[in-house]
Amino acid sequence: MDERSRRLFAAAEARAYGRGGVSAVARATGMARSTIARGVAEIGNRPPAGNERVRLPGGGRKAKRVSDASLLSDLKRLVAPATRGDPMRILLWTSKSLRHLSQALHQLGHSACPHVIADCLRDLGYSLQANRKISEGGQHMDRNAQFQYLNDQAAAFLKASQPVISVDTKKKELIGNYKNNGREWRPQGMPEAVNVHDFIDPKLGRAVPYGIYDIADNKGWVSVGTDHDTASFAVEAIRRWWTAMGRQRYPKASRLLISADGGGSNGYRVRLWKIELQALADELRLPITVCHLPPGTSKWNKIEHRLFSFITLNWRGKPLRSFRTIVQLIAATTTAQGLTVRAELDERKYPKGVKVSDAQLATVRLTRHAFHGDWNYTITPK
Repeated sequence: MDERSRRLFAAAEARAYGRGGVSAVARATGMARSTIARGVAEIGNRPPAGNERVRLPGGGRKAKRVSDASLLSDLKRLVAPATRGDPMRILLWTSKSLRHLSQALHQLGHSACPHVIADCLRDLGYSLQANRKISEGGQHMDRNAQFQYLNDQAAAFLKASQPVISVDTKKKELIGNYKNNGREWRPQGMPEAVNVHDFIDPKLGRAVPYGIYDIADNKGWVSVGTDHDTASFAVEAIRRWWTAMGRQRYPKASRLLISADGGGSNGYRVRLWKIELQALADELRLPITVCHLPPGTSKWNKIEHRLFSFITLNWRGKPLRSFRTIVQLIAATTTAQGLTVRAELDERKYPKGVKVSDAQLATVRLTRHAFHGDWNYTITPK
């Protein structure tokens, strides 16, 4: 169809739909509501064929994101430090308004109105939304300042071509013939048969995936543990990442930055975490800087929405019947942006409840940063 034929076809469908038809057809076709409304007005007064000029395909003014090649990249750079969202979905939203983004782009030499910015953000996978109250627990008064400090530290490391990794433990998964959320294409009427109840099988246990995401290289590493999620297990996963991937990617590295949650096996209050990092720093002969996310903000960790969310999408609807299945599904995770993941099974035992005395903690060569030394610190090799 040419431009006018498409408009009239969409208008006819909207009229047949009845109330709300214009909105429904706009969502289904991607056409503007104003275009469909104009077609509805034309249906009752159609001129004879050939009396109206029809624009050739590709005619008209080019879209701003086409004529301005650097617009999308600059817009993405503006909103990236403030990205928020549910890590288990690809939907993202930004805390900056369209008007503010338009003004910031104008300062960078771009001419883009708020409507153009909205279209560009949708192309990038963002959706601007109003604030909504949620139950998130207490918010630390320095939360936003810590995010900015972490972002500045990461930017400085990346500018110097030093490794920056985001680490965390993914949700523990039951091993066995259990239902896994999500759907996949199968012959009609032949769904995958799984157990009715999700009771843990003592013989199979749970999988503990601990991930490392290389921010600069867009590469992931996941150690799938069979025992407990402890600080020893977390640091061992980082050690395995460095041995298998990090050392080759950063042969001239002189320091390492780790972005981690404030709690869990890599929490800022966990003594064993610091003891194990000291051993790793001694082994690698690299100073290790750690910046923790503020309390209650673990879902904003980069690894959540750049690695774990895609792993969840990749294995949706597939029962995780064995550790081997989990390792293979994680290793098969890729994205159009070039993400690749390596996975390895870690069958070592990591006992819980390991006590660290004050004397042991005092042996850690830990230097606290001037800003929130409890969240930001550097461990240097002995």
